Amino acid sequence: MDFDSYPHWNPFVTEITGEAHEGARLKIRIQPPGRRAMTFKPTVRRVDPPSELSWIGRVLIPGIFDGEHALRVEPLEDGRSRFIHRERFTGVLVPFLGGTLDKTERGFEQMNAALKARVEESAAQT
Repeated sequence: MDFDSYPHWNPFVTEITGEAHEGARLKIRIQPPGRRAMTFKPTVRRVDPPSELSWIGRVLIPGIFDGEHALRVEPLEDGRSRFIHRERFTGVLVPFLGGTLDKTERGFEQMNAALKARVEESAAQT
């Protein structure tokens, strides 16, 4: 949830501002591969520092185009962790946004790879 560091390591979610508490509005800027950057303002749904953050973003009113996003870190044995990252899009516009959603998925895959590299680099320095 270290939003200030996102521009330094995250190739997809390049900026998050706001406070991580339930009901708060965040300002998030994403850079999908091959597309223009977009900014949206989702509402935080759940926060359990440092292991979980989720939000929902909507276009206009619920049911048009909603994106529910969740990030969670779960502890495993031997000091390891599992990162769970989910995005669920719903609404009447979803069938018409296939190409955009594909690029969004690739952006999140890039983000996950960058996070993995950051964690492994940090662990190697310890």
